[in-house]
Amino acid sequence: MTHGMRADSHTPRPDGDGGLRDAAARYALLPLRIFLGVTFIYAGLDKLTDSAFLKDSGAGSIGEMMRAVRDSSAIPALVDMALEAPVGFGYAIALGELAVGIGTLLGLLTRIAALGGALISLSLWLTVSWAAEPYYYGNDLPYLMAWTPLILAGAPLLSVDAALRARRRRGTF
Repeated sequence: MTHGMRADSHTPRPDGDGGLRDAAARYALLPLRIFLGVTFIYAGLDKLTDSAFLKDSGAGSIGEMMRAVRDSSAIPALVDMALEAPVGFGYAIALGELAVGIGTLLGLLTRIAALGGALISLSLWLTVSWAAEPYYYGNDLPYLMAWTPLILAGAPLLSVDAALRARRRRGTF
């Protein structure tokens, strides 16, 4: 007899753990979605409300930060491109983080939002945190990896995406 099967049937037995395990598996991505969504909303708002960040130069500015990491980044040309319009780049990153965070938290176009989060994290890893040594001291690479499950699975539960899918199946949309 196979573990988890009844002798008189080939269906899984309804033990208490199976229900809890199934529920845990269904909701496994929810804590990740909440963490990444809240974190990216916070990061976007933090940048948009920081008067020093959205400047061309000066302590704490996006321009100064990009100039500081230019020579140690994996792709200096990417930094050079950002330095052509550092304030615009700062706004693009901040608004991108905000959009990604809101989409992820609400579960709205989750795979697209997660792809956006992964691209932001990838660009920051290749520029700002590339020189971190050892590599795991930089936080952008773990964020990049954290987006991967949401790119693959989306937000199957407690999301706008799931509600829209359910409406389409019922034919009420």
